Order: sequence, then structure tokens, then C-alpha cells
Amino acid sequence: MTRNPEPLSRRLAFWRSPSGQPAWARPTLLCVAVVAGLAYGWQMGSSIEIYYAAAVRSMATSWHDFVYAAFDPAGTVSVDKLPGALWVQALSVRLFGVHAWAIGLPQVLEGVLTVLILYRAVRRSSGPRAAIVAAAVLAVSPAAVTLDRGNISDTLLVLLLVLAADSMVRCVITGSRRSLVMAGVWVGLAFQAKMIEAWFVVPALAVTYLVASRGSASSRLLRLAAMVSVVAAVSLSWMVFVTLSPTSQRPYVDGSQHDSVFEQVFDYNGFGRVGQPTPNQQLGRTLDIPFFTAPSSGPAWNRLLTGAYGRDTGWLLPLSLVVVVAGVVGRRRKSRTDRDRAGIILWGTWLVVLAAVFSAASTINGYYLGALAPPVAALIGMGSTLAWDARHKVAARRALVGGVVLTVGYADWLLPAAGTGLPAWLRPGVLGLGVVAVAALATASLFRRRTLGLVLTSAAVVGATLLVPAVASASVVTNTLGPFDTPFQPVKTTNFTRAFFSAPIKALSTLPRIESVRNGAPDLMATQTSVLASTFIYATGQEVLPIGGFTGDIPAPSVRALASLVAAGEFHLVLTAARSQDPRVAWIARHCIKVPAPPNTPGSGLIVPIGIFYCATPR
Repeated sequence: MTRNPEPLSRRLAFWRSPSGQPAWARPTLLCVAVVAGLAYGWQMGSSIEIYYAAAVRSMATSWHDFVYAAFDPAGTVSVDKLPGALWVQALSVRLFGVHAWAIGLPQVLEGVLTVLILYRAVRRSSGPRAAIVAAAVLAVSPAAVTLDRGNISDTLLVLLLVLAADSMVRCVITGSRRSLVMAGVWVGLAFQAKMIEAWFVVPALAVTYLVASRGSASSRLLRLAAMVSVVAAVSLSWMVFVTLSPTSQRPYVDGSQHDSVFEQVFDYNGFGRVGQPTPNQQLGRTLDIPFFTAPSSGPAWNRLLTGAYGRDTGWLLPLSLVVVVAGVVGRRRKSRTDRDRAGIILWGTWLVVLAAVFSAASTINGYYLGALAPPVAALIGMGSTLAWDARHKVAARRALVGGVVLTVGYADWLLPAAGTGLPAWLRPGVLGLGVVAVAALATASLFRRRTLGLVLTSAAVVGATLLVPAVASASVVTNTLGPFDTPFQPVKTTNFTRAFFSAPIKALSTLPRIESVRNGAPDLMATQTSVLASTFIYATGQEVLPIGGFTGDIPAPSVRALASLVAAGEFHLVLTAARSQDPRVAWIARHCIKVPAPPNTPGSGLIVPIGIFYCATPR
């Protein structure tokens, strides 16, 4: 007898779960996605990174600038990163116009897509229960919420890497070679967003494929080599294109001393950072910003578990590592292709490799840690399912008690005494929930067959585990924090970041005076560093010549080129650091008229002392 086809109305009802999944699966997932979207999108753009925003505006107004990732409208210098994520933002600005929300919108959508793809990846290996928990944990992860509320490239990186993991899970389960190739493609595209960091997930994909995929060892090695070749080809494609382009027809590559995109990627943004100042620290020295030059916490085994980094991503990190050990040991006797173990190996290797890299790196930015959120969430989801399946075993309940005590005790230790958005009830609240959860687990044998008892116990365990990160994420949203902030950070730090990101808006009040002395020059002005130029490029879309690129250290333009531009009357006004020793600034100081700078008062919009020069056109 032929089975009746599913009614069209049911197939078009996107909220209904597909066949083979529980009825609650898709509606619950959609609710989680909505919560994530609201968290990422609520008052988004309040912490917009003006340097990237200016580059996006330049790239959105010229296809030449778009292709070559030019920072300024005239295309004199590029951005100091690969442009994958900025391309998406530039297309959004082309579509919707120049608005902070248009720049932030791609990150919101990418963040929500990451939640949905993570659900699919975990469901493939461990079922819908583990997948929905993983999606929920990712949605309330402070590292993900802070990251996705800005315009930082890491959001696209994370999405593409989760897509690579999803393709690898599908490849392991079905043996699909196309999925293996797509895993390599996704990593290559992730490289376009965040360069070498994307490659740190390749070991997780490789180990998972070698351990859990079908076929002989030799065939697995050959196919894996093919995937790595795809990763390399896609990763390096744009870099090769730029390298082969005539230097006269493209911007100077920022972040390099020799106009080389390979130097930018592998030295300035890669191995050159080991033991050397970061670009932000170099910028701080150029512009005399003590906040940027202050030393950050150095490499340490516990760097991600303490302080600001711990409050970004550490809440569930110890528990997820416990899941890795328990999952691999507990399923050691399963077949080589066991799905649950393959998933734990995949996400566990991702977590361990990236955590080791971040712990050993000389310096890191807090928003890097958003790349740890998906593996942590996936492992918590898979661990919760394994614990539920073994809920009637005494050993499993003891392990759960240990996990709750570890998580609650660590959260209590990690919580600061005071900070931005820290509610007074949170510490006693999580301790109280922890006591309730442990008591419920200890007495679970009394109602092992009672559904209500199991539900209440599960609710207590989930509440004790997720309360602190959920409240931390809520505080991020309600206090309009972003990628450069940390949950419960000191109020002093919050005040600085807000002043830093609002200063460009205040500085725009100087535009009428700048225009009054422009005297018909093609360029609005010139500035030392792209950072000083970014405010005015983003606000006006006009050319502001960036001297020295992001850090002010690159040799473009040279002193001779700068003198030629002044002689040609390309610009008259120049903004520099007040105490700069740069030879180009020295030339400007000798040949141009110094203008008194406005007072550096709270209302002036200035956060660094600057030098102002007027360069008259020689007659």
C-alpha cells in the first residue's frame, strides 16, 4: 500500500519537527534561536569597532576597494587582516546603507546560524536531546554573546568552523567524500575571516576522521591529505591573487614592512606575535594610550580559568573537560566508528588544541575566546545525554554530583566581589541551587521511577550549572557591552571602553572646523595611523590619508611621497600623536604650521593628546 504524502501545509510549517525527530525539537530550537538573536541584536552597534567600520564603508563604495580590502576610500593602504568577514559587512552596507546596525547585522545572523548548525552537528552524532542542550548552552555563553554583539571577524570564523565540524560528522557517519571536501572548504573560508586561527581546528577534524571514519587506514590517510590540500588551496587563494596583482594597482598591504600579504598573515598576525608586542600595543605606543600598552596576563596553564578570561569563557570549561575524559574512557570499548565517541573526540580535540594555543600565546584578546564556546556547548550537551541515559546508575549520579560541585564551586570562586551588572543575589543563588541539586541527586533513588522527581532533579542540575553564565550574558545585554568587554568587569574598565567607543561620535563635532580650513583640497586631511583616520572616514566617506597604517609603523607613505602630496595640495590638515618620533611626522613639523590643540577635557571627545598641523601648498 502506497504511503500518503505529507500534506503541503505541514511541510511548509517550518516550526514542525522533521520526521524522525521529536515533536518538541524544532519548536524548542527556534525558541533558542530567537533568544540568541535578541541577545546578539539588542542595541547592537553600541561597541562598534570604528577601524573596521571605516574599512567597510570604503569597501562598500568601490568594488576595487572591496576586492583588495582597502581601508581608505582612495585605496592607499589595506586593512591589517584578511577581509572575509568585512566583505559580508560591506555587502550589508551596500544593501541597507551606512548604519551601525547594517554593519552589526551580519554578526547577529552569523551567531544565530552558528547555534542552528551546532544543533545539527550534535544531533547527527548524539541525538536531539544533546543537540538542544548544546544549542541552549551556546546561546547563553558569555563569550558568544559579547562577540556577536559587535563587528569583529571572529563571529564568521566560528560559524564557518562549526560548518566544517558538521560536515566532518556527516562524513564520518555516511562516508560521504563530498562532506570531507566541504569540511576543507569551510576551514579555508574561515581562514579568510581570521587567518591562522582557522587552521587550529584542522587537528580536530583530522583526528576524528582517522579514528572514526570508514575504510582502511591507507585510504583514510589519502582522503585526509586531499582535505588538507583543499584547506590550503582555499585558504591561500586570495593571498595569491593579491600577490600577483601589480603593486601600482592595489593598496599597500598593512601590517607588513615589505608590501606582502604573506608577511601580514604569517608574521604580523601570526608567528611574529610570539614574544613581540601586539598591534594594539604598538598602536598604544604610537598614540601614547596607556590602556593599550599596559601588559596583559602572560602565558599560563590557567590563563583561561582566572580573571577576565575566565569570566568570558571559563564557567563551563572545567566541566566540559571532565566530559571529554569521561566520554572517551566510558566508551573505550565501543566500535571504532561509534558516533558519540566520534563527537566527543571532535569537539574535545577542538577545545584542547585551541585552549592550549590561547594559554601559550604571548597575548590574546578576550573576543578570541568565542571560538571555545561551540566545543564547550557541544560537550555539555553530549555529556548531559550520557548522564541522562545512565541516570539509574549510582556511579553516574556520583559523577553528576561531582560535576555540580565542581561547577558551582568554581563559579563561586570566579565571581568578583563587584563589577558591572553583577547582581548581589547571584552568589548565594548559585550556591543555593547547587545545594538543592546535590540533595536531589543524592536522594534520586527514592523516586527513580517518578517522572516529576526526575524532572525536578534535572531542573535543579541545569539551573545550578547554567545560572551564572546565563546571568552573565544577560548583564552583557542589559549593560550594552560588546566584544571588548567582559561580564562583571570593573566599572572603571566599562567607563573606559564606553568613552573609547563614544569618542569618535564626539569628535565629529570638529568636522565644520576641518571643512573650513580644507580650502578645496581633494582629501579631507591626513592622520598618523589608520585609527585616527577611521572616525572621519566612517562619518563622511571621504579620503583621509592614513600615515603608517594601523600601528603607524608601516613605510607607506614614505617621506618623499608625503612631501609630494603636500606639494600637490592633496590635503592641508594633519593630525598626529603629540609626541611622535616618526620621521614623517618630523618632516610635517618642520614644513607645516602647528595649530594649538583643543583642551583634552571630558567634553572634547579626545582621549589621546594630538598634534595638529596646517600644511600650506607651496607657490
